[in-house]
This record gives sequence, structure tokens and C-alpha cells, in this order.
Amino acid sequence: MPAQRAGILNIDLIMADYILSIETATKNCSVALGKNEQVLETIEYAGESYSHAEKLHVFIDQILAQHQLKIQDLKAVAISMGPGSYTGLRIGVSAAKGLAYAAELPLIAVSTLESLAHKVNIKQGYIIPLIDARRLEVYSAVFDASHHLIRPVKADLLDQNPYEEYLAKKSCVFIGDAIEKTKTVIQHPNAYFFSEKYPSAQELHTLAYKKFLNKDFENLAYFEPFYLKDFIVTRKKNI
Repeated sequence: MPAQRAGILNIDLIMADYILSIETATKNCSVALGKNEQVLETIEYAGESYSHAEKLHVFIDQILAQHQLKIQDLKAVAISMGPGSYTGLRIGVSAAKGLAYAAELPLIAVSTLESLAHKVNIKQGYIIPLIDARRLEVYSAVFDASHHLIRPVKADLLDQNPYEEYLAKKSCVFIGDAIEKTKTVIQHPNAYFFSEKYPSAQELHTLAYKKFLNKDFENLAYFEPFYLKDFIVTRKKNI
């Protein structure tokens, strides 16, 4: 029996495309293990303070051990590329690149906002994922009901009514960790607010597996997170 079991396991490792997905762009530290198109398990924690440095590698070790896998058994590592927290993105990308380099695995990068948009399923209208930047600033993109990108990622000021043209046409579902402050500024009959706050490695895997099948991989040496750093302007102090 042990020999037969080992044989079955070896065949499974050869036939299955195991992908480890990592999401650290916001306060949610999230890791998912996927087998082909299926997500086997997700481990995540969203605390008030960022604890990614302490939890990420623990989650990775835990999820692999629970499924009796080693890093070398994976076919790829996927990472949420941003925009989002500078510190969170650095921690996640550094971990993903380190794992991919050590095990000679391809690296897959997925837009954080696209992953967040996939938490919403609607028949018509627009999906607008939002990630909190600071004050009335957000990072956002606009997707249609089929999750196709309609407007690319931008840094928006909420008080400038950046979604007016979409609200005028159809219903718009807003989702993300900037929802509470968005509600205070955008008050429109076509505006709906989804309760989910954070992107997760759960949805990240679905998008990563499509990229894996298309061999859409990143250059390990040169890949960097998408920070949108140009949007951050420091005001001059009065002298």
C-alpha cells in the first residue's frame, strides 16, 4: 500500500499544475494554493496593522505542509503586483521572487485591482475596485460586468467626481478598502457599495492560472511592483 500511494502521488505531481499565489498589497496577508483551475485552500489574515513580514512565510509553509508539497512541486508562483501599500508589495514581491528563483519556477504577476474586481459578479453595469491611498485619494480601475478592463488603473481624487461618466450610464459597484470614505463623497442612485474590503489570493489564483496556460511570465531579475509612486506629491512647507 505505501508503494502504491507514493506512485499515485508522483503521478499527481506530474499531471497537476500547482500554483502558489501571494497577495500582500493591502492589510490582507493572503496565500492560496491552487491545483489547475481549482483553489485548494486559502490562508489569510487582515489585521489593523500590517503584519505581513511575520505571517507570510508562516502561511506559505503551513499551506504547503497541509497538502504534503514542497516548493519544488509547484509549477509557478503568482504575486499581486499592485497598486497598494509600498511595504506590503515589497514584502510579497520579495518573497515570491525568492521562492521562484530558488526553485527555478516562473513568476506570474496579476493586477491587484483586477483580482479585487473578480470578487463581484453582476449581470450588467460597472465594477470599480478601489484601494485606499491617503486622504481623498484612491487607486482605481473600471471593469464591465464581464470583468473586462474599461478604464486602466489611475490615481483618483474622489472630490473631483472621477466616475461621473460611468454613474450616468449604468449602475456602478464599488469594492475595496476605500469604501467608507467613498460613500461620503459619491452619493448617486447608481452607486452601490460591496462589503468586501480586501483583495485575496483566492481570486488571484484564477487569473494567475490563465496566465500560466498562456506562459505569460515575468522577468525575475527586472520585475518590480506597480506602485503608482508618481501620484504622491509632497507639499512644500511654509518657511
